[in-house]
Amino acid sequence: MLTVSGATVTFGRMTALDGIDLQVATGEVVAILGPSGCGKSTLLRAVAGLQPLDAGQVCWDGEDLVGLPVHRRDFGLMFQEHALFSHRDVAANVAFGLRMQKMDAPIRRQRVREVLAMVGLAGFEERPIATLSGGEAQRVALARSLAPEPRLLMLDEPLGSLDRPRRDELTEELRSLLRRIGVTVLHVTHDHDEAFAVADRVAVMQSGRIARIGGPAEIWHAPRRAGVARFLGHANVVAVAEDGAVPWGRLPSPAGPVVLRADAFGRVDDPIPEAGPVVAGTVSDVRFRGDRFELTLRTDPGDFELLVRDPHPAAVGDRLTYTVDPAKIAGLDAG
Repeated sequence: MLTVSGATVTFGRMTALDGIDLQVATGEVVAILGPSGCGKSTLLRAVAGLQPLDAGQVCWDGEDLVGLPVHRRDFGLMFQEHALFSHRDVAANVAFGLRMQKMDAPIRRQRVREVLAMVGLAGFEERPIATLSGGEAQRVALARSLAPEPRLLMLDEPLGSLDRPRRDELTEELRSLLRRIGVTVLHVTHDHDEAFAVADRVAVMQSGRIARIGGPAEIWHAPRRAGVARFLGHANVVAVAEDGAVPWGRLPSPAGPVVLRADAFGRVDDPIPEAGPVVAGTVSDVRFRGDRFELTLRTDPGDFELLVRDPHPAAVGDRLTYTVDPAKIAGLDAG
């Protein structure tokens, strides 16, 4: 098990990591998710030994790793930039860590073949790096990280340089691969779709701290903090008054901040139903998302806007009424 306790890193007056606590079980995939500058890559570098801690500990199975050189931690690290050797072929790149381990040549060649087949590049041993596509280069970098059989694999924005269709494709491949080999993984990304698809648990970082950690479905349905909710794409963060009042009416919710999921709304025809909370307003924007429409609804009686997910089309200026599903309202911490 990887255990990070009170990890703190400062750069001058800026605190990059502010007392981070994190545990990763053997065979678990944990995604570190957050916007640029939140400290997620600093955390990865601290675990790898590339960034000294100002306070705290990084331990593996109870052994304190602080002060242990990077090459002795038995961790694999893959960066977004690949860092492949352009003057060497695929096999030589994948074998780099095995050479450092002084593995015998016949065993080394066999291991290279195994990991290339594992990532879907069987027969690529003699291919020059310059001839690879972006996705193939990513797989070579991953194979190189896996070849020495690290006890922890760390991925720093591994798919960040790819276009969206290729990224989505490789996300599914990465998920299947990591499940198949059972390696322990720390996966840093700013993309919550990627994190949700790959990870067993997701740690959302904000301003050098872990603001929320849990299973993908758990943190999506209950983000707990307004900043986490907005980062995950929940636009509807609303303050509920003591009597349940909100800008357009009332909600059956305790007082305080809440988030309404965009799929909480069900369109209804007039007359407005008497039972259950409703919201009415004017469509001010429409975005087509393939299997649904995302509408910006300017609510009655004021100018409060809600993001509404609707399977039915609408046009700007349409007057619409929706019921609100109370089960898709989640309370948030007041702080």
